[in-house]
Amino acid sequence: MMKANTRGIWLAVLCCLIFATACTVSKSKPASSSWVPKAAAAYLDNRVSWWMEWNGAARDHGTFCISCHTALPYALARPALRPALAEQGLSPNELKILDNVIKRVRLWDQIGPYYSEAGYNARATESRGTEAVLNALILTSHDSESGSLSADTRSALGNMWESQQTSGERAGAWPWLQFDQEPWEANDSAYYGACLAAMAAGLAPGNYAEGPEAQNGLKLLVDYLHRESAAQSTINRVFLLWASTKLPGLLSREQQNAIIQEVLSRQQADGGWRLASIAWRWKGWSVKSLLRMWLLGDGTPLAHRSDGMATGLVTFVLEEAGVPGDNLQLQRGLSWLMSHQNTAEGFWPAWSINRRKSLTSNTGRFMSDAATAYAVLALTTHKAAAAPVAASAHY
Repeated sequence: MMKANTRGIWLAVLCCLIFATACTVSKSKPASSSWVPKAAAAYLDNRVSWWMEWNGAARDHGTFCISCHTALPYALARPALRPALAEQGLSPNELKILDNVIKRVRLWDQIGPYYSEAGYNARATESRGTEAVLNALILTSHDSESGSLSADTRSALGNMWESQQTSGERAGAWPWLQFDQEPWEANDSAYYGACLAAMAAGLAPGNYAEGPEAQNGLKLLVDYLHRESAAQSTINRVFLLWASTKLPGLLSREQQNAIIQEVLSRQQADGGWRLASIAWRWKGWSVKSLLRMWLLGDGTPLAHRSDGMATGLVTFVLEEAGVPGDNLQLQRGLSWLMSHQNTAEGFWPAWSINRRKSLTSNTGRFMSDAATAYAVLALTTHKAAAAPVAASAHY
């Protein structure tokens, strides 16, 4: 138990940190009281164009890696903007992403992993597990629009199940890239990846999740998601809730409601959500826990205002989970999004919770890329009412 004088010292430290944060973090001013879909599309298109041509994203056989902050959110959100842009089909960048993923699926046994390091085979294994899930999710999301499962998508799902861990503490999950970067490449990010795998299986058309190809892997996956759920950060449980809207029977309605209440309790006074407050999990009184709540990895203060990444993701998933459109907290989240787009450039602001980066740099905009995609999903979904998720199937 922490001694009284030690606790007093840490309380004094926290007071200093709060003061420093207040002095160094300026308040975010809303750019408009509504949002501009065309500006959001232009921002997302420009960002993913840069990503696909960036040397840092280049990979084997003339391909590029699918990032959790830029490419994946783009692939999931860009279709939602077609009505506003009067588009009849996939945008050029959507086609490029699909072609890239399909090429890597077809060359799966020959193409190099996203990452590999001499003397560190785990990095290649982590890369394979991560990519297998992301490939499957992008392709099943695309196929869900047509209602037909393509041969390439079936191959991607096969790669996903073959990459799944079948023993050990993480049986049912996938080896996942770990660069100590929350919320997608950290020690707890394998759970996030498992949620994406559940989404991929659930989105696959033709009742794929009920067929023999998926049963063994799904059983391991659902067992893992249930077994580890209580130990997860709120953002990982948000992804679990999202997965449950795509894979019927993954969670009961009571389990969904428990996550919904957890998420609503984290809403900030301005109606938004803050990534740091849902990505880090409190692990008791320790120097590391205290500093993580207030400082970035480089020692600079964390931002303590709402951001587009957390608000866009949470608001969208609440809609997907059937929270009624007249729910006041949902309405406040949507209002926050409506009033916080940078309409001149099209994006919603968000920033790294790992280290400070310039928000005007290409790499400093990664979190705003994800924020903009999730904000688009939330605002285009904007359902007045949603039917409860079916919970009849069990694995």
